[in-house]
Amino acid sequence: MHPSPAEVARTLAAGRLRGSAHIACRPGPHQVRHATDAGGRVLLLVPVDSDIARALRPADDAEDVALVLDVLDVPPVAGAPSLGRVWVSGWAAPLAGTEARQAALDFVDIDPTGDLLDVGRGQVIFRMAAEEVRLERGGALIDIDPDEYAAAEPDPLHAIEWDLLTDLADHHVPEMADYIHRQLTEAGHTQPPGAQPRVVRLDRYGFVVALGTPGREYRARLAFPRPVADRADLARLLHPVLCRHCGVAAA
Repeated sequence: MHPSPAEVARTLAAGRLRGSAHIACRPGPHQVRHATDAGGRVLLLVPVDSDIARALRPADDAEDVALVLDVLDVPPVAGAPSLGRVWVSGWAAPLAGTEARQAALDFVDIDPTGDLLDVGRGQVIFRMAAEEVRLERGGALIDIDPDEYAAAEPDPLHAIEWDLLTDLADHHVPEMADYIHRQLTEAGHTQPPGAQPRVVRLDRYGFVVALGTPGREYRARLAFPRPVADRADLARLLHPVLCRHCGVAAA
């Protein structure tokens, strides 16, 4: 099991990575603070008196502005593969009143910045529904159906991926190495000689491990028995792996 292209696109666009906005017929791009709501609509939080707010201002006879949000993945550790790059295109319009307040609540789930308290005064939220979604990954460009993008969910572990990988590397190398060896053996693969395998990416469906020696590493993906829902669910799933002898020691 692995994330679908729509799930990867939702994860990249969620708002935890730096994004830039390309606005039709305007200079740019502009660095933006962004998030997405439950339906994948892009939310932009911008100061009222700023270049990007002026660039996003619709023409006199229009209600919205054509915009492309561009987000590039930043791998969490050295040697980790990139999730790729996503472009989400649509029409952005400013929000006010109840819609702005709801958008601020959606935004705070991703980025609890204090500037959200100033929405309606010094800050404004623009919202854009996805009309076109493209994902570039491994040199291939994938067109994603906007409805599939909207229905997908961002990965629940992405925001804490670095923390999880660091914890595994600092405290659980022998246990993970043993587990990876067993998984590879059961799948009919032979673990190459060299350094201990490293977990370099982690998502709700499984993890990617780097095997071999520096300069001659290759990567393999190991799937969980089922997708995990959150950090607590992951802890329950990995407890038998990371604490195989806890019951014996306690007895």
